[in-house]
Amino acid sequence: MTKRVLIVDDAMIMRMRIREAAIEAGWEVAAEAADGFQAIELYRLHRPDLVTMDIVMPIADGVEALRTIRIDDTNARVCMISAVNQQSKLSECIRLGAIDFLIKPVDKKQLASLFEKQGR
Repeated sequence: MTKRVLIVDDAMIMRMRIREAAIEAGWEVAAEAADGFQAIELYRLHRPDLVTMDIVMPIADGVEALRTIRIDDTNARVCMISAVNQQSKLSECIRLGAIDFLIKPVDKKQLASLFEKQGR
């Protein structure tokens, strides 16, 4: 069965980069969101196998979206992707149950590794 990912980032170029890596790794893109509120709604609708989540976004940030998603589904697998200056927020995300984090800028190799590891 094909694994499905929800891609969450307010930057379209990042969503495109993650989408390409997911498809190359054999994953299906269940949906894409540009803010934390959309992420929560789309997670509830699609229940993907993995979420890639930016931290700094409009409306609701990635930390709040992660918190809500993990309350709704304690088995949710969320990988945070953000800039290096977000270390304190990354620590909070790990405490909230994020399974991994990648520091921007991410390259294809890092994304391929993430999808391979989570696809097992």
